Amino acid sequence: MAKTSYTCVECGYRTPKPLGRCPACGAWESFQEVIPSPARVPSRQAHLEAPSPIPLSQVNEAEEKRFSSGLSEVDRVLGGGFVPGEVVLLGGEPGVGKSTLLLELAKHLTKKVYYLAGEESPAQIKLRARRLGVQDLLLLKETRLEPLLSLLERDPPEVLFVDSIQTIEAGGSPGSLVAVREATHAFVRLAKEEGITTLLVGHVTKEGVVAGPKSIEHAVDATLYLETAGVYRVLRSAKNRFGPVGELGVFRMEEEGLVEVKNPSEAFLLERPLGVPGSAIALVLAGERALALEVQALAAKTPFPAPRRVVQGLDARRVDMVLAVLERRLGLPLGNLDVYVNLAGGLRVLDPGLDLAVALAVYSAVVGRPLPPDLALVGEVGLLGEVRSVVGLERRLREGERAGFARFLHPGNTRALGEAVERYLG
Repeated sequence: MAKTSYTCVECGYRTPKPLGRCPACGAWESFQEVIPSPARVPSRQAHLEAPSPIPLSQVNEAEEKRFSSGLSEVDRVLGGGFVPGEVVLLGGEPGVGKSTLLLELAKHLTKKVYYLAGEESPAQIKLRARRLGVQDLLLLKETRLEPLLSLLERDPPEVLFVDSIQTIEAGGSPGSLVAVREATHAFVRLAKEEGITTLLVGHVTKEGVVAGPKSIEHAVDATLYLETAGVYRVLRSAKNRFGPVGELGVFRMEEEGLVEVKNPSEAFLLERPLGVPGSAIALVLAGERALALEVQALAAKTPFPAPRRVVQGLDARRVDMVLAVLERRLGLPLGNLDVYVNLAGGLRVLDPGLDLAVALAVYSAVVGRPLPPDLALVGEVGLLGEVRSVVGLERRLREGERAGFARFLHPGNTRALGEAVERYLG
Protein backbone atom coordinates (compact mmCIF):
# COMPACT_ATOMS: atom_id res chain seq x y z
CA MET A 1 0.00 0.00 0.00
CA ALA A 2 1.44 3.38 -1.03
CA LYS A 3 2.14 5.87 1.74
CA THR A 4 1.07 9.50 1.83
CA SER A 5 3.84 11.96 0.90
CA TYR A 6 4.26 15.73 0.96
CA THR A 7 5.41 17.89 -1.95
CA CYS A 8 6.83 21.44 -1.94
CA VAL A 9 4.65 23.56 -4.23
CA GLU A 10 7.62 25.83 -4.98
CA CYS A 11 10.22 23.35 -6.23
CA GLY A 12 8.60 19.88 -6.18
CA TYR A 13 10.76 18.41 -3.38
CA ARG A 14 9.09 15.31 -1.85
CA THR A 15 9.27 14.07 1.73
CA PRO A 16 7.36 11.40 3.72
CA LYS A 17 6.41 13.95 6.41
CA PRO A 18 5.60 17.67 6.39
CA LEU A 19 8.43 20.11 7.07
CA GLY A 20 8.29 23.74 8.11
CA ARG A 21 10.98 24.75 5.61
CA CYS A 22 11.89 23.10 2.31
CA PRO A 23 15.51 21.89 2.37
CA ALA A 24 15.78 22.27 -1.42
CA CYS A 25 14.51 25.81 -2.09
CA GLY A 26 14.21 27.26 1.42
CA ALA A 27 10.50 28.11 1.16
CA TRP A 28 8.49 28.18 4.41
CA GLU A 29 5.15 26.38 4.89
CA SER A 30 5.16 25.21 1.27
CA PHE A 31 4.38 21.48 1.66
CA GLN A 32 1.07 19.99 0.55
CA GLU A 33 -0.17 16.49 1.19
CA VAL A 34 -0.24 14.17 -1.81
CA ILE A 35 -2.58 11.19 -1.49
CA PRO A 36 -1.49 8.41 -3.85
CA SER A 37 -4.06 6.97 -6.19
CA PRO A 38 -4.58 3.18 -6.26
CA ALA A 39 -2.16 1.36 -8.51
CA ARG A 40 -3.66 0.54 -11.86
CA VAL A 41 -3.07 -2.85 -13.41
CA PRO A 42 -2.87 -2.54 -17.19
CA SER A 43 -5.60 -4.51 -18.92
CA ARG A 44 -5.08 -6.79 -21.91
CA GLN A 45 -6.87 -4.28 -24.13
CA ALA A 46 -4.57 -1.47 -22.98
CA HIS A 47 -1.60 -3.70 -23.72
CA LEU A 48 -2.85 -4.36 -27.24
CA GLU A 49 -3.34 -0.60 -27.90
CA ALA A 50 0.14 0.40 -26.75
CA PRO A 51 2.11 2.31 -29.42
CA SER A 52 4.85 0.53 -31.35
CA PRO A 53 8.21 1.89 -32.53
CA ILE A 54 8.40 3.57 -35.94
CA PRO A 55 11.31 2.62 -38.24
CA LEU A 56 13.36 5.66 -39.26
CA SER A 57 13.01 4.70 -42.92
CA GLN A 58 9.22 5.15 -42.68
CA VAL A 59 9.36 8.66 -41.21
CA ASN A 60 8.31 11.32 -43.72
CA GLU A 61 10.72 14.23 -44.07
CA ALA A 62 8.68 17.38 -43.60
CA GLU A 63 10.24 20.53 -45.02
CA GLU A 64 10.32 23.53 -42.67
CA LYS A 65 7.68 25.99 -43.83
CA ARG A 66 8.86 29.17 -42.17
CA PHE A 67 6.99 32.44 -42.06
CA SER A 68 8.50 35.86 -41.44
CA SER A 69 8.09 37.65 -38.13
CA GLY A 70 7.94 40.94 -40.00
CA LEU A 71 11.18 42.12 -38.33
CA SER A 72 14.37 41.29 -40.22
CA GLU A 73 16.50 41.33 -37.04
CA VAL A 74 14.21 38.77 -35.39
CA ASP A 75 14.20 36.62 -38.53
CA ARG A 76 18.01 36.69 -38.52
CA VAL A 77 18.17 35.45 -34.92
CA LEU A 78 15.56 32.73 -35.54
CA GLY A 79 17.37 31.49 -38.65
CA GLY A 80 14.90 32.77 -41.24
CA GLY A 81 11.63 33.23 -39.35
CA PHE A 82 9.19 31.25 -37.23
CA VAL A 83 8.37 27.58 -37.81
CA PRO A 84 4.72 26.44 -37.32
CA GLY A 85 4.43 24.59 -34.01
CA GLU A 86 7.71 26.03 -32.75
CA VAL A 87 7.98 27.03 -29.07
CA VAL A 88 10.31 29.97 -28.41
CA LEU A 89 11.35 31.15 -24.96
CA LEU A 90 12.10 34.89 -24.71
CA GLY A 91 14.11 35.69 -21.57
CA GLY A 92 15.38 38.91 -20.12
CA GLU A 93 15.39 41.13 -17.07
CA PRO A 94 12.15 42.92 -16.17
CA GLY A 95 11.83 46.20 -18.06
CA VAL A 96 14.26 45.34 -20.85
CA GLY A 97 11.51 45.49 -23.51
CA LYS A 98 10.14 41.96 -23.91
CA SER A 99 6.48 43.05 -23.95
CA THR A 100 7.32 45.84 -26.38
CA LEU A 101 8.97 43.31 -28.71
CA LEU A 102 5.85 41.11 -28.57
CA LEU A 103 3.64 44.02 -29.61
CA GLU A 104 6.07 44.88 -32.43
CA LEU A 105 5.77 41.30 -33.67
CA ALA A 106 1.97 41.40 -33.35
CA LYS A 107 1.93 44.57 -35.45
CA HIS A 108 3.86 42.97 -38.31
CA LEU A 109 2.54 39.39 -38.28
CA THR A 110 -0.23 38.60 -40.75
CA LYS A 111 -1.47 35.65 -38.68
CA LYS A 112 -4.19 35.11 -36.11
CA VAL A 113 -2.41 36.12 -32.88
CA TYR A 114 -3.54 35.61 -29.27
CA TYR A 115 -1.78 37.70 -26.62
CA LEU A 116 -2.08 36.20 -23.14
CA ALA A 117 -1.59 39.18 -20.80
CA GLY A 118 -0.88 37.83 -17.34
CA GLU A 119 0.98 40.82 -15.92
CA GLU A 120 -0.76 43.90 -17.32
CA SER A 121 -4.38 44.95 -17.64
CA PRO A 122 -6.00 45.26 -21.09
CA ALA A 123 -6.05 49.05 -20.62
CA GLN A 124 -2.28 49.16 -20.06
CA ILE A 125 -1.66 47.02 -23.12
CA LYS A 126 -3.97 49.18 -25.22
CA LEU A 127 -2.04 52.32 -24.24
CA ARG A 128 1.28 50.77 -25.28
CA ALA A 129 -0.25 49.25 -28.42
CA ARG A 130 -1.61 52.65 -29.48
CA ARG A 131 1.85 54.21 -28.99
CA LEU A 132 3.44 51.45 -31.09
CA GLY A 133 0.82 51.64 -33.82
CA VAL A 134 -0.79 48.22 -33.21
CA GLN A 135 -4.25 48.38 -34.79
CA ASP A 136 -5.87 45.16 -33.57
CA LEU A 137 -4.99 42.42 -31.12
CA LEU A 138 -6.86 39.51 -29.49
CA LEU A 139 -6.20 39.59 -25.74
CA LEU A 140 -6.56 36.76 -23.22
CA LYS A 141 -6.73 37.40 -19.48
CA GLU A 142 -7.15 33.81 -18.27
CA THR A 143 -4.11 32.57 -16.33
CA ARG A 144 -5.50 29.25 -15.03
CA LEU A 145 -3.93 26.51 -17.11
CA GLU A 146 -6.87 24.12 -17.60
CA PRO A 147 -9.48 26.70 -18.78
CA LEU A 148 -6.82 28.28 -20.96
CA LEU A 149 -5.93 25.00 -22.68
CA SER A 150 -9.62 24.28 -23.23
CA LEU A 151 -10.09 27.68 -24.89
CA LEU A 152 -7.03 27.26 -27.12
CA GLU A 153 -8.07 23.76 -28.21
CA ARG A 154 -11.59 24.98 -29.04
CA ASP A 155 -10.41 28.01 -31.04
CA PRO A 156 -6.67 27.66 -31.75
CA PRO A 157 -4.69 30.67 -33.01
CA GLU A 158 -1.78 30.52 -35.43
CA VAL A 159 0.53 32.39 -33.04
CA LEU A 160 0.33 32.56 -29.24
CA PHE A 161 2.20 35.02 -26.99
CA VAL A 162 2.35 34.18 -23.26
CA ASP A 163 3.44 37.17 -21.17
CA SER A 164 4.67 35.77 -18.92
CA ILE A 165 5.05 32.07 -18.13
CA GLN A 166 5.54 32.97 -14.45
CA THR A 167 1.91 34.14 -14.18
CA ILE A 168 0.29 30.81 -15.16
CA GLU A 169 -1.42 28.89 -12.36
CA ALA A 170 -0.49 25.22 -12.82
CA GLY A 171 0.07 22.75 -9.98
CA GLY A 172 1.58 25.32 -7.61
CA SER A 173 1.75 28.99 -6.83
CA PRO A 174 2.32 31.12 -9.98
CA GLY A 175 6.03 31.63 -10.61
CA SER A 176 7.11 28.55 -8.66
CA LEU A 177 9.37 26.00 -10.30
CA VAL A 178 6.57 23.41 -10.34
CA ALA A 179 4.04 25.77 -11.94
CA VAL A 180 6.48 27.07 -14.58
CA ARG A 181 7.53 23.57 -15.63
CA GLU A 182 3.97 22.24 -15.73
CA ALA A 183 2.71 25.20 -17.78
CA THR A 184 5.64 25.04 -20.19
CA HIS A 185 5.18 21.34 -20.92
CA ALA A 186 1.43 21.89 -21.44
CA PHE A 187 2.06 24.70 -23.96
CA VAL A 188 4.68 22.61 -25.75
CA ARG A 189 2.24 19.69 -26.13
CA LEU A 190 -0.47 22.02 -27.41
CA ALA A 191 1.89 23.71 -29.87
CA LYS A 192 2.99 20.39 -31.38
CA GLU A 193 -0.54 18.98 -31.59
CA GLU A 194 -2.22 22.09 -33.04
CA GLY A 195 0.72 23.62 -34.93
CA ILE A 196 0.57 26.83 -32.87
CA THR A 197 3.74 28.92 -32.96
CA THR A 198 4.19 29.86 -29.30
CA LEU A 199 6.39 32.51 -27.73
CA LEU A 200 6.79 32.27 -23.95
CA VAL A 201 8.17 35.21 -21.97
CA GLY A 202 10.31 34.39 -18.92
CA HIS A 203 11.87 36.85 -16.50
CA VAL A 204 15.54 36.47 -15.57
CA THR A 205 16.58 37.08 -11.97
CA LYS A 206 19.97 37.91 -10.47
CA GLU A 207 20.20 34.61 -8.61
CA GLY A 208 20.56 32.44 -11.72
CA VAL A 209 16.96 32.43 -12.93
CA VAL A 210 15.24 30.19 -10.37
CA ALA A 211 11.87 29.22 -11.89
CA GLY A 212 12.85 31.21 -14.97
CA PRO A 213 14.21 30.44 -18.44
CA LYS A 214 17.09 28.18 -17.35
CA SER A 215 14.72 25.69 -15.71
CA ILE A 216 12.68 25.11 -18.89
CA GLU A 217 15.20 25.62 -21.72
CA HIS A 218 15.30 21.89 -22.42
CA ALA A 219 11.57 21.79 -23.23
CA VAL A 220 11.46 24.55 -25.88
CA ASP A 221 12.77 24.67 -29.44
CA ALA A 222 14.58 28.00 -29.19
CA THR A 223 15.74 30.28 -26.39
CA LEU A 224 16.28 33.97 -27.07
CA TYR A 225 17.57 36.54 -24.61
CA LEU A 226 16.87 40.26 -24.85
CA GLU A 227 19.73 42.19 -23.25
CA THR A 228 20.72 45.81 -22.72
CA ALA A 229 23.86 47.05 -24.50
CA GLY A 230 24.23 50.74 -23.75
CA VAL A 231 21.42 52.57 -25.54
CA TYR A 232 20.67 49.46 -27.62
CA ARG A 233 18.78 46.21 -27.07
CA VAL A 234 20.41 43.01 -28.27
CA LEU A 235 18.41 39.86 -29.09
CA ARG A 236 20.65 36.80 -28.84
CA SER A 237 19.92 33.12 -29.50
CA ALA A 238 21.20 30.72 -26.82
CA LYS A 239 19.48 27.63 -28.26
CA ASN A 240 17.84 27.03 -31.63
CA ARG A 241 16.75 23.69 -33.08
CA PHE A 242 15.85 25.35 -36.39
CA GLY A 243 18.73 27.79 -36.87
CA PRO A 244 22.16 29.02 -35.73
CA VAL A 245 23.10 29.54 -32.08
CA GLY A 246 24.71 32.79 -30.95
CA GLU A 247 23.06 34.88 -33.69
CA LEU A 248 22.54 38.51 -32.83
CA GLY A 249 19.88 41.12 -33.61
CA VAL A 250 20.22 44.79 -32.61
CA PHE A 251 17.45 47.27 -31.78
CA ARG A 252 17.26 50.79 -30.45
CA MET A 253 14.55 51.71 -27.94
CA GLU A 254 12.66 54.77 -29.18
CA GLU A 255 9.40 56.49 -28.23
CA GLU A 256 7.62 54.57 -30.99
CA GLY A 257 9.03 51.23 -29.79
CA LEU A 258 11.95 49.00 -30.76
CA VAL A 259 13.58 50.19 -33.98
CA GLU A 260 15.79 47.79 -35.93
CA VAL A 261 19.44 48.76 -36.33
CA LYS A 262 20.31 47.72 -39.88
CA ASN A 263 24.03 48.55 -39.60
CA PRO A 264 25.24 47.68 -36.07
CA SER A 265 28.91 48.30 -36.91
CA GLU A 266 28.19 51.91 -37.83
CA ALA A 267 26.01 52.35 -34.74
CA PHE A 268 28.59 51.00 -32.29
CA LEU A 269 31.46 52.99 -33.88
CA LEU A 270 29.52 56.26 -34.01
CA GLU A 271 31.21 57.79 -30.95
CA ARG A 272 34.65 56.32 -31.56
CA PRO A 273 37.49 58.80 -30.83
CA LEU A 274 40.22 59.07 -33.49
CA GLY A 275 43.95 59.34 -32.89
CA VAL A 276 43.78 58.27 -29.23
CA PRO A 277 46.16 55.61 -27.82
CA GLY A 278 44.47 52.47 -26.54
CA SER A 279 41.82 52.16 -29.26
CA ALA A 280 41.69 49.31 -31.81
CA ILE A 281 39.00 48.08 -34.19
CA ALA A 282 38.23 44.37 -34.08
CA LEU A 283 36.31 42.40 -36.70
CA VAL A 284 34.30 39.89 -34.68
CA LEU A 285 31.80 37.16 -35.42
CA ALA A 286 28.59 36.86 -33.37
CA GLY A 287 26.78 33.79 -34.64
CA GLU A 288 26.73 34.24 -38.43
CA ARG A 289 26.97 38.03 -38.19
CA ALA A 290 30.24 39.94 -38.65
CA LEU A 291 30.66 43.21 -36.74
CA ALA A 292 33.29 45.93 -36.47
CA LEU A 293 33.66 46.88 -32.80
CA GLU A 294 36.04 49.07 -30.84
CA VAL A 295 38.33 47.58 -28.19
CA GLN A 296 39.52 50.17 -25.66
CA ALA A 297 42.45 49.74 -23.28
CA LEU A 298 43.83 51.89 -20.48
CA ALA A 299 47.02 51.32 -18.49
CA ALA A 300 47.74 53.26 -15.28
CA LYS A 301 50.35 52.93 -12.54
CA THR A 302 48.92 50.91 -9.68
CA PRO A 303 49.07 52.01 -6.02
CA PHE A 304 48.53 48.40 -4.89
CA PRO A 305 51.02 45.52 -4.54
CA ALA A 306 49.03 43.43 -7.04
CA PRO A 307 47.96 45.25 -10.23
CA ARG A 308 44.29 45.16 -11.22
CA ARG A 309 42.91 43.58 -14.40
CA VAL A 310 39.41 44.82 -15.23
CA VAL A 311 37.61 43.47 -18.32
CA GLN A 312 34.18 44.47 -19.70
CA GLY A 313 32.43 42.73 -22.60
CA LEU A 314 35.21 40.21 -23.36
CA ASP A 315 36.41 36.88 -22.00
CA ALA A 316 38.53 37.90 -18.99
CA ARG A 317 40.61 34.70 -19.13
CA ARG A 318 41.57 35.29 -22.76
CA VAL A 319 42.52 38.89 -21.97
CA ASP A 320 44.75 37.65 -19.12
CA MET A 321 46.40 35.25 -21.56
CA VAL A 322 47.03 38.03 -24.10
CA LEU A 323 48.57 40.22 -21.37
CA ALA A 324 50.87 37.36 -20.36
CA VAL A 325 51.99 36.93 -23.99
CA LEU A 326 52.68 40.68 -24.30
CA GLU A 327 54.78 40.65 -21.14
CA ARG A 328 56.66 37.44 -21.79
CA ARG A 329 57.13 37.40 -25.58
CA LEU A 330 57.33 41.13 -26.33
CA GLY A 331 58.82 42.36 -23.05
CA LEU A 332 56.01 44.85 -22.39
CA PRO A 333 56.26 45.93 -18.71
CA LEU A 334 52.84 45.35 -17.11
CA GLY A 335 53.85 44.26 -13.60
CA ASN A 336 53.24 47.67 -12.01
CA LEU A 337 50.30 48.75 -14.18
CA ASP A 338 46.54 48.43 -13.71
CA VAL A 339 45.08 47.37 -17.08
CA TYR A 340 41.47 48.04 -18.09
CA VAL A 341 40.03 46.54 -21.29
CA ASN A 342 36.54 47.34 -22.57
CA LEU A 343 34.46 46.41 -25.61
CA ALA A 344 32.80 49.76 -26.37
CA GLY A 345 29.03 49.87 -26.82
CA GLY A 346 27.98 47.49 -24.05
CA LEU A 347 28.04 44.27 -26.10
CA ARG A 348 29.50 41.04 -24.74
CA VAL A 349 31.34 38.98 -27.36
CA LEU A 350 33.34 35.82 -26.65
CA ASP A 351 35.37 35.51 -29.85
CA PRO A 352 39.05 34.41 -30.06
CA GLY A 353 39.36 36.72 -33.07
CA LEU A 354 39.41 39.64 -30.61
CA ASP A 355 42.88 38.67 -29.31
CA LEU A 356 44.92 40.68 -31.82
CA ALA A 357 42.86 43.85 -31.26
CA VAL A 358 43.20 43.45 -27.47
CA ALA A 359 46.97 43.00 -27.76
CA LEU A 360 47.51 46.08 -29.94
CA ALA A 361 45.07 48.21 -27.92
CA VAL A 362 46.93 47.40 -24.69
CA TYR A 363 50.35 47.92 -26.32
CA SER A 364 49.15 51.23 -27.76
CA ALA A 365 47.89 52.37 -24.34
CA VAL A 366 51.18 51.48 -22.62
CA VAL A 367 53.54 53.11 -25.15
CA GLY A 368 51.19 56.07 -25.79
CA ARG A 369 51.08 55.76 -29.58
CA PRO A 370 47.75 55.50 -31.46
CA LEU A 371 46.97 52.99 -34.19
CA PRO A 372 45.99 54.23 -37.68
CA PRO A 373 42.26 55.15 -37.70
CA ASP A 374 41.63 53.16 -40.93
CA LEU A 375 43.08 49.90 -39.55
CA ALA A 376 40.93 46.92 -38.52
CA LEU A 377 42.28 43.81 -36.78
CA VAL A 378 41.32 40.16 -36.53
CA GLY A 379 43.24 37.13 -35.28
CA GLU A 380 43.72 34.72 -32.41
CA VAL A 381 46.95 35.07 -30.42
CA GLY A 382 48.73 31.90 -29.32
CA LEU A 383 50.92 31.41 -26.25
CA LEU A 384 54.05 31.51 -28.40
CA GLY A 385 53.16 34.96 -29.75
CA GLU A 386 51.86 33.67 -33.10
CA VAL A 387 48.76 35.03 -34.85
CA ARG A 388 46.44 32.13 -35.66
CA SER A 389 43.60 31.78 -38.17
CA VAL A 390 39.95 32.35 -37.23
CA VAL A 391 36.55 31.20 -38.48
CA GLY A 392 34.81 33.34 -41.12
CA LEU A 393 37.80 35.51 -42.06
CA GLU A 394 36.41 36.54 -45.46
CA ARG A 395 33.07 37.51 -43.91
CA ARG A 396 34.85 39.64 -41.32
CA LEU A 397 36.98 41.39 -43.93
CA ARG A 398 33.93 42.18 -46.06
CA GLU A 399 32.27 43.77 -43.02
CA GLY A 400 35.42 45.81 -42.42
CA GLU A 401 35.36 47.11 -45.98
CA ARG A 402 31.65 47.93 -45.66
CA ALA A 403 32.40 49.85 -42.44
CA GLY A 404 34.94 52.01 -44.31
CA PHE A 405 38.30 50.57 -43.22
CA ALA A 406 41.11 50.51 -45.78
CA ARG A 407 43.83 48.51 -44.02
CA PHE A 408 43.53 45.12 -42.33
CA LEU A 409 45.81 43.08 -40.13
CA HIS A 410 44.84 39.40 -40.08
CA PRO A 411 46.40 35.89 -40.10
CA GLY A 412 46.74 36.05 -43.88
CA ASN A 413 49.23 38.93 -43.83
CA THR A 414 50.90 38.59 -40.43
CA ARG A 415 52.01 35.49 -38.54
CA ALA A 416 53.56 36.95 -35.38
CA LEU A 417 52.31 39.41 -32.78
CA GLY A 418 55.74 41.04 -32.66
CA GLU A 419 55.57 41.66 -36.40
CA ALA A 420 52.18 43.35 -36.05
CA VAL A 421 53.39 45.59 -33.22
CA GLU A 422 56.56 46.52 -35.08
CA ARG A 423 54.61 47.43 -38.19
CA TYR A 424 52.18 49.86 -36.55
CA LEU A 425 53.53 50.73 -33.10
CA GLY A 426 57.29 50.15 -33.40
